[in-house]
Amino acid sequence: MAVLEKGSKKLLNAWAFYDWANSVYTLTIASSIFPIFYSALFLKSTSEVKTVFAFGFEFKSTALITFVTAFTFLVVAITSPILSGIADYVGNKKNFLKFFCYVGGAGCIGLYWFDITPDKIHLSLLFYFMGLIGYWGSLVFYNSYLPDIAFSEQQDSISAKGFSLGYLGSVLLLVLNLAMVMYPSTFFIADKISENGEVIESAAQVGMRYSFVLVGLWWIGFSQYSFYWLPKGTSSGHKVTRAIIFNGFKELRLVWNDLNENLRLKRYLHAFFVFSMAVQTIMLVAVYFGEEEILWGDDDAKTFGLIGSILIIQLVAILGAFLTSIASSKFGNIKTLIAVNITWMGLCFYAYTMHTPTEFYIAAGLVGLVMGGIQALARSTYSKFLPETEDTTSYFSFYDVAEKIGIVIGMVIFAFIDQLTGSMRNGILFLFVFFLAGIILLFRVPNERIK
Repeated sequence: MAVLEKGSKKLLNAWAFYDWANSVYTLTIASSIFPIFYSALFLKSTSEVKTVFAFGFEFKSTALITFVTAFTFLVVAITSPILSGIADYVGNKKNFLKFFCYVGGAGCIGLYWFDITPDKIHLSLLFYFMGLIGYWGSLVFYNSYLPDIAFSEQQDSISAKGFSLGYLGSVLLLVLNLAMVMYPSTFFIADKISENGEVIESAAQVGMRYSFVLVGLWWIGFSQYSFYWLPKGTSSGHKVTRAIIFNGFKELRLVWNDLNENLRLKRYLHAFFVFSMAVQTIMLVAVYFGEEEILWGDDDAKTFGLIGSILIIQLVAILGAFLTSIASSKFGNIKTLIAVNITWMGLCFYAYTMHTPTEFYIAAGLVGLVMGGIQALARSTYSKFLPETEDTTSYFSFYDVAEKIGIVIGMVIFAFIDQLTGSMRNGILFLFVFFLAGIILLFRVPNERIK
């Protein structure tokens, strides 16, 4: 296999194509069908507040999945410095990218057997954990490729292209998954019947289980193109020894020390930590919020409405990513990020007051417009602010650890408010504070690099 030169079109496209492969996880598992499926498992509950027993405690259903999500991000935050340090030293970041891809894909396939009964809930949550850690664990290595494969002037556009490919690919698979759920008989999917003739599970729910399998196969299958063309790594090969197991934390400390020499990057990271905390929390709980807080009428309307809302978000996000890229080239990255955060801040107030499906659709459109933009721009802005270095993995590991710790804090706060008050609305409203703080911190980022 020929080694592609930095900045070559084929290499850039191969990198961006991994977004096409892995984004189906965020759409089907994290954002749409799995949250609907998870909520459907509690339909037989006669209690107004849906609860589940796990780990020796009784949890509100949405609080449990939020706590598990927060725990997963904590694991990623702790392990990614170790793994990225090893990858940077040995020079095989692609192998780590593959590992997390396969773990995540296997976890998605395992969700086919997800169940909330006491004897199966823990194995079920393990599969959920695998999918989540596989997706987010791989991103530290995927993101760290950006300055390796693209020149500075290419990074905004190729980052936006990656997100756009991800939205497009995930929408295509979601359309198929939606057809399986809404018209299961077309795909020869029938109700699951017990021996005495009782319907154990509807055909729609069985279709959802099959959709999880398709996500795992799509993710693993399409990533092979990226794996084929992406370079192994940028460092010379070394064998792993005990001395470098914790080398990642040492590198993070060096990055932390280097931030004192780059005030712009340091202040940007402060802002990113705060606003990303709120953005990622909203994205991870949005469908659970819609399922619980919006008055849909009946279960079929709820399923169709929630998935339809996610489709709106994904389609509008393609436009949003490119519009944000254009705005950043005209007004600058920081000013554009401030404007996007102001929009998010308004959305928190709007979400707190909305009750009807129409209001939820409007919110979905607005979220889509700013969701792709803030993710792509946050990543490329960080890449632009990096000092001249070949040690990109350590810097992006620092970036990802900051993001993950922020998500842990955001999710735990949200889950605590949800568990304590019994309403997700209060948690959404509280996130307004993080966006406001993020805006204030972005105003403090210097236009030029200042030591």
